Amino acid sequence: MSAKQPILTDGAWGTELQARGLGPDELPDFWNVAFPERVEEVARAYVQAGSEVILTNTFRANRVVVVERDPSADVAALNRAGVEISRRAAAGRARVFASMGPSGKLLIAGDVSENDLKAAFAEQADALAEAGADAIVVETMSDLVEARIAVAAAKATGLPVVACMVYDSGRNKDRTMMGVTPEQAADELAAAGASVIGANCGNGIAGYVPVCARLRAASSLPVWIKANAGLPELAQGRVVYRTSPEEFARHIPALVEAGAGYIGGCCGTDPEYIRAARAALARACV
Repeated sequence: MSAKQPILTDGAWGTELQARGLGPDELPDFWNVAFPERVEEVARAYVQAGSEVILTNTFRANRVVVVERDPSADVAALNRAGVEISRRAAAGRARVFASMGPSGKLLIAGDVSENDLKAAFAEQADALAEAGADAIVVETMSDLVEARIAVAAAKATGLPVVACMVYDSGRNKDRTMMGVTPEQAADELAAAGASVIGANCGNGIAGYVPVCARLRAASSLPVWIKANAGLPELAQGRVVYRTSPEEFARHIPALVEAGAGYIGGCCGTDPEYIRAARAALARACV
């Protein structure tokens, strides 16, 4: 398949924290201060499963989201704590790439301004960098304008930046909610300063194989893929993901062939998926 084995990243954080008691309406990022030991359990489990890169519990830790929940919250402290937790768990065995997610507001609807986003992402990126992150991952983006703003803020820290969009819309599930194609994202994210481009969440792993190939064809940058364990379904009031670790792992060779440089999991995945992916990578890359 490939002489060079892709770097194995981690799996989901939100569902793992929920398994440790996080309520459906709680902001996971607050646990960096309230229950750091539980957050560290998640990070350490991924390191033990074989992740070479782990993220941080800072996906929603930007001012736009945090202050809406708690106006008195210390945004920088939440981000610094998130990096410190993952660094402790990594213990030199994995690199720590800090997570920056979207604001949850629509620029096109006027819910937030570009200046507000610039300030929020700059504050978050600076705190993540100061705490010792090895890189920053701008992830789960659907709006290219917001993604570019976040990438620019992360790039200004001097750290490498991974930039990912969510592809789960359109007839072939190959566009973001805002209609962005992999080719458009590749061009604009590279121009914004990304060191790695990619896709996460959204589509299941089978659907991300062609997305990966298109990103690789459109850019010379490495490609990062973290797919869900299938598309989410509602069962008895709970969100479930039907793809098993074994089925997830069966698509790993195709992702390698499509040019993925980083492979991990998103919603619905856990350390068992990472173990299965690690074994699949070892078989595929000989």
